[in-house]
Amino acid sequence: MTAPERELIDDCVHCGFCLPHCPTYVSWGEEMDSPRGRIDLMRALRAGTTQMTPTVAGHFDKCLGCMACVTACPSGVRYDILIEETRALVEQKYRRGLYDRFHRAMIFALFPYPRRLKALTALLLVYTWTGLRWLLRHTLVKLLPVRLREMEALQPTVTAHNLFGTLPDRVPARGEKRMTVAMIAGCVQRVFNPGVNEATLRVLSAEGCEVLVPRGQGCCGALSMHAGREHESLDFARALMGKFDGADAIVINAAGCGSHLKDYGRLLGTEEAKAFSAKVRDVNEFLAAFPPRAERRPLPLPLRIAMHDACHLQHAQRIVAQPRQLLKAIPGVTLLEIPDGNQCCGSAGIYNLVQPESADQIGQRKVDNLLSTKPDLLASANPGCTLQIQKILRERGQRLPAAHPIEILDASISGTPLP
Repeated sequence: MTAPERELIDDCVHCGFCLPHCPTYVSWGEEMDSPRGRIDLMRALRAGTTQMTPTVAGHFDKCLGCMACVTACPSGVRYDILIEETRALVEQKYRRGLYDRFHRAMIFALFPYPRRLKALTALLLVYTWTGLRWLLRHTLVKLLPVRLREMEALQPTVTAHNLFGTLPDRVPARGEKRMTVAMIAGCVQRVFNPGVNEATLRVLSAEGCEVLVPRGQGCCGALSMHAGREHESLDFARALMGKFDGADAIVINAAGCGSHLKDYGRLLGTEEAKAFSAKVRDVNEFLAAFPPRAERRPLPLPLRIAMHDACHLQHAQRIVAQPRQLLKAIPGVTLLEIPDGNQCCGSAGIYNLVQPESADQIGQRKVDNLLSTKPDLLASANPGCTLQIQKILRERGQRLPAAHPIEILDASISGTPLP
């Protein structure tokens, strides 16, 4: 990996429109922790006037990759590509400290592998059911390094369903079949939020879609690519594509994964990858594109739902209206807009695991804005966002139920209780 392309770097005219949209610039007001400041560092690296020092690498590490600057930029700067290429360069040129290397290796030895996450789930069940979690949280956990404390705090509530739940290979369409779609099950979503996949299958079937769930599908590579592990990410991508064939569309219900899947054509540069990416649709985007067939019934109670826009849904995929369209069609729902909704929650792939202090500062702002709307329910279309927001709420001693928009729609169509 060489330095990012000069043409992309030179597109930045230093206008400053990105500054108020960048979460780290909002946090600290530091130029080098803004998009245009980081682009200056990229330019200096390419020209050879700056080396990949710990300070330079640190400015890139502190970027969430939320892409809010891409949406705000009037010049069309492809910061998404620039930071992706720069992170790959950091991983190639910069020698991290021993603890940092160990921590990142642990993350990537676990999270992209659903079977390993299942094993972790078994341990978490024991950890919870024995009372060990309560004991350690009140004693030894406080003594752990901040990154490990953050990982423990993000632990979701798990049940036997997380461990033993499985998905069918095929779900037939209800009524006349409109099309055949394939669903990507994801990694974290599949294990820690199984209800999202199950709701996706029910809604797609109710809307006349035959749904295929290919066996043996693994990680899409999004987490790896966002962390600069380019070769690992592309290996995951090639393996995943080999599992999908014969569907009219490929549906994904996790925002970060969907953004990455749609970029396979650029990343891999093959006709196969371009054809695959052309079929990928976020589930909100997919369902909003054709007239609904299934009846939308009122939920048991009128709900004030706060809509959280995941960064890789609103900024990377430019999907904003579609989930709102789906939720507004449910009788009795009042949809609430979170102030500064274009700002990240601090999750950002593995960001909250490797930059926990910054992630918490950003997440606190998000939760303040969320609670100001006085919602009954949070709608969030990305598992990492949900885990991050729920963690901060727990730390404040507050509780707010959260659900994926597809789970809320499923509750309206099939009568399945909300999480």
